[in-house]
Parts: sequence; C-alpha cells; structure tokens
Amino acid sequence: MSRLEGKVAVITGGNSGIGLATAQLFAAEGAQVFITGRRQNELDAAVKLIGTNAVGIQGDVSKLEDLDRLYAQVKERQVRIDVLFANAGVGDFVPLGSITEESFDKTFGINVKGLVFTVQKALPLFQDGGSIILNASVAGSKGIEAFSVYSATKAAVRSFARTWTTDLKARKIRVNTISPGPIDTPILKTTGLPQEELDQLKTKLASGVPLGRMGRADEIAKAALFLASDDSSFVTGIELFVDGGLGQV
Repeated sequence: MSRLEGKVAVITGGNSGIGLATAQLFAAEGAQVFITGRRQNELDAAVKLIGTNAVGIQGDVSKLEDLDRLYAQVKERQVRIDVLFANAGVGDFVPLGSITEESFDKTFGINVKGLVFTVQKALPLFQDGGSIILNASVAGSKGIEAFSVYSATKAAVRSFARTWTTDLKARKIRVNTISPGPIDTPILKTTGLPQEELDQLKTKLASGVPLGRMGRADEIAKAALFLASDDSSFVTGIELFVDGGLGQV
C-alpha cells in the first residue's frame, strides 16, 4: 500500500524545486495534493507534471487573503488536510550594511509571516494526528556570509517547530522541520547573482559539503515523505538535517 494513500496534502511553493519534487512524490504515494505558487504559468506546468492527483492554486503566502482563498478551495474540494508542507521561501545574498527595508520585509514576510499564517489558517481543516512539516535550512545554524536575514528567518522556523509541537500536542499533530543543505534548485537564480558568480557559488557550496556535492530536490522530498507518513509516527519537534553533513561536522 502507498504510504500516503487517501491523504490530503497541501504544499506551498509547490510549483518548482523542493516543493514540486515533494508534490510529485506525495502524489505517487497516493496523496491528493494541493500546491501553491505565485506564478500561474509555472503552477500550471507543475500540475501537469504531477498528474491527476494535483490541484494548483495561485497565491502568495505573505498575503493572508491568498491563504484564505487556498483553504476555502481545499475545504470545498476535500474538507480536510492530513499533511502540510510549509515550503515556500525566498532568500537573497545581502551583506550587512546593504540590507534594505524592502528586502528585509519581503524575506520575513514570506519565510516567517507567511509560514505562521500558512499553518495557523490550516488548523480548522487539519486532521488530529496529522503531520506539519516546516522547511527551514542549514543556514539557520550556520554563519553564512551575506545571508544574515535569510538565516534569521530559518532559525525562526526551527523555533516554531518546537513551540507548535507543544501547542498541538492535545491534537496529536506532529510538527517537524527539515533543514536542507545547499540544494541545486531554481531558487538559486533568484539570488540576483550573474551566471558566472552563480556558478562560482555552486562550486563553493559543494566544496564545503562533506559528501562533496550539492543536494537534489528529490532527496529533500524523500525526507518530507518520511515525516509525512506513519513511518515517523513517534517523531515530532525535530530538525532533520538533509545537508550532506554540512552542518554536522
């Protein structure tokens, strides 16, 4: 039997990268998947890739009215949620001294505010005993140059997993965090770096990983599947590093 057979899963930022890889795997394991994304064209393409078990709902997690619309459509179609992967996130390399209010507000708006209300607004539909997975980053535990604002948002995500585990213990809802290391996904192109510097960054990132390479989106998806399924029925409040050893040695 498939590990998510009959489950309903919501994945934010499911139109590319880690979110898309996770949506594909969850659907293959039997889940009905709802994905969100800010760009309609990418969202439509992602739904086609995932197949018949997918519904795409355009929206920005930092806009509460978009989250309300997301959950209204989930309620209309499925009534409940069994698994939530709060995955949507952004990040820019901006050294201290060059941080702008605009970039700060955008990063915290999506990575922190958006995540908080993604989870909170899902609770009325959430099945007791379900699984909430938060996507953080090894950056939340490391001092990566020029990445302070992003890193701070991911440290906050780790903290949420601890406190929400206790907040939701009466409902037996498990809350866990995945902290990826450097993953080769389209989000790297949003850093604003020119291609030559982006290639140099990838080489530098890979060189710091004990396994000697960047990770793949499907490797994070497999970790998310573990936390979503009954395979992790006695696991809650953790930070699962999927980082090739970067944050561990």
